[in-house]
Amino acid sequence: MDAQNLLSRIAAEPGKMGGKPVIRGRRITPAMVLHMLANGASRAEVLEAYPVLEPEDIDACLLYAARLSDQAGASGIVIAAE
Repeated sequence: MDAQNLLSRIAAEPGKMGGKPVIRGRRITPAMVLHMLANGASRAEVLEAYPVLEPEDIDACLLYAARLSDQAGASGIVIAAE
């Protein structure tokens, strides 16, 4: 699946999850998926935790995070460790 199709799976919807981006209109944000992966969950565990997701949704979250990272770097934004 190409980048445009992957990223089209993620969009902010007013009134849903406080306006945060969600995956395919579900009440699941990319951050929820990315936090699971960052904490060591496998793709299979993410899909088990969120059965409505498809494997391509995980790919979309990773691409979304990569694009945000590129934009942050270009803007000089640094995310400090907590």
